[in-house]
Amino acid sequence: MKFFQSLENVATPANGLAATAGAMMAPVFHYFYGTGRTDILVVLLLCITLDWVTGIQAAKKKDKTYSSEYGLSRIPRTLFLLTLPALANLLDRVMATPGFLFYGVTFGLIYHTWNSLTANAHRAGWPVPKAIVNMVATEIKAKSERAIKQKEGK
Repeated sequence: MKFFQSLENVATPANGLAATAGAMMAPVFHYFYGTGRTDILVVLLLCITLDWVTGIQAAKKKDKTYSSEYGLSRIPRTLFLLTLPALANLLDRVMATPGFLFYGVTFGLIYHTWNSLTANAHRAGWPVPKAIVNMVATEIKAKSERAIKQKEGK
C-alpha cells in the first residue's frame, strides 16, 4: 500500500505534461539529429554551456564589459550553432552518406567552442596549462581586441 501512496508524488499533472512533451519531442529530435547521436550532441551542448559560463566570467573579471544586452544578443548565435548539426544530418540523409557531414560539422563546432571556452577560461584567470594557452593564443588575442572595441563603443 505504501508503494501506491508514493505514486501520488510521481503521477502529477506537471510530470504528465513533461512526459507528453518528451514523447512528442523525441521523434522530432531523432528526425533532425539522427538516432544514436545523443552523446556527441551532449558534448556539444556542454561545450556551448561552458563557453557561455567562461565568457561571462571573462567579461566580468577581465574586461568589465559584460552586459545583459550583449549576452542576450548571443542567443541567436547559439541557436544557429545547435541547428548546424541538424542541417548536416538532413544533408547526409539526402546524399545517403552515413553521417559524414553530421560528424564533421559537429566535431568542428566542438573544436571551435573548445578553443573559445579555453580562451575565456584563461582570460577569466582560471588555471589553464601553458601549452593549451599557446594553442589558443590567437583566440585570446581576438577576444581581447573585441572587448576593447566593445568598451570603446559604450
